[in-house]
Amino acid sequence: MVVCVLIPRFALLGALGDRRALLAEAVALAPEGKQDSAVGEVSAPAEAFGVARGMRMGEALTRCPSLRLVPPDPEGVRRLWHEVLDRVEQIGGAPESERAGDAFFEAEGLRGIHGGELSGVLEATRRALGPSARLGAAPSRFAAFCAARQVRPRRPAVVVEERGVANFLAPLPSVLLRSRPELAALPDTLERLGIRTLGELAALPSRAMAERFGHPGLLALDLARGRDTPLDPRRPPEPVVERIDLPEAVSGQQLEHALELLIARVLVHRERRGRSLRAIAVSARLVAGGTWRRPVTLRAATADSERIALAVSSRLVELPAPADSLGLEVEAFGPPAQDQRALFDSRGAARRARLGEAARQARQAAGEEAVLRVLDVDPGSRLPERRSVLSPFVDATPDGH
Repeated sequence: MVVCVLIPRFALLGALGDRRALLAEAVALAPEGKQDSAVGEVSAPAEAFGVARGMRMGEALTRCPSLRLVPPDPEGVRRLWHEVLDRVEQIGGAPESERAGDAFFEAEGLRGIHGGELSGVLEATRRALGPSARLGAAPSRFAAFCAARQVRPRRPAVVVEERGVANFLAPLPSVLLRSRPELAALPDTLERLGIRTLGELAALPSRAMAERFGHPGLLALDLARGRDTPLDPRRPPEPVVERIDLPEAVSGQQLEHALELLIARVLVHRERRGRSLRAIAVSARLVAGGTWRRPVTLRAATADSERIALAVSSRLVELPAPADSLGLEVEAFGPPAQDQRALFDSRGAARRARLGEAARQARQAAGEEAVLRVLDVDPGSRLPERRSVLSPFVDATPDGH
């Protein structure tokens, strides 16, 4: 059995922080970026006015003129959600979670340590997460999610047995398929075709769904029939995070120099252990309140600071407001870094190897800060201390560490 942990409006709760009393009013998360004009999660009073997540801000304000917008806080929400996942792991679960607010884990291997029954696993989960979490259990991930949505606040978990999955899913609306990102646009097409429930979808032949919708159609058909893909639990986090405070609301070239400094710090981080970077995330704390975060998946795993800066700097233009700090976090590592340019430039490779060896010997003799490099930040500044800063010296060796 798969257990679903569902905490509604988690992103809104995380952004409100200690101002959760505002949930009694019509509030919604403001758009995250300059190019985004849709509101995020909304409170129950806002839903009563017809405001929904993903609605254009102009339409939302027309429906509810008293709607209050809350600055999003993706960094704070991510931190809080990781604490929730840590609690699930403390009871023995291996959670899978693609977004903050819902997580899934297999209950079969936990029965022995929680009384031998599924009810013991659910009770342990309730004690670990508190009464605000809604729990559902079913043979598949999607069915467990639908079961958790049926739970009312502070009510027992809904358990769907394998023999009753089809009957449980049949009357539910097909719009629930939007819980899977790869099926976000499919329910609208199904509704235009007159298919409004999962039971109507499950009755369609597989060949027709494959011909009309391809792989997404077959996936939707499996979900409607109670089947799903196996869970992929999260891997233990390896925190490699660097953050720099900005002395003033910098922009343009100064912001790019701050990014270069962060990349240099990440590449010399002890936990990197010579590995390349596959996915990173750039974040910022905004002067006006709230945070901003954008993940970046590199086309090829690399430890080249110039390539990383080229991929990340394009995201900085999406900052919605001036920032007072900038952060960089490694989300996924690649294989050990290799510099293939040494095959074509043996003389330069030998020079970089000698330079890297000298840097390592200096660090071993005098500490990590014995070898630094000068990074120009604001060469035109009238204040000498703002023109340049000392940043970590990245070993220029063929293996990249």
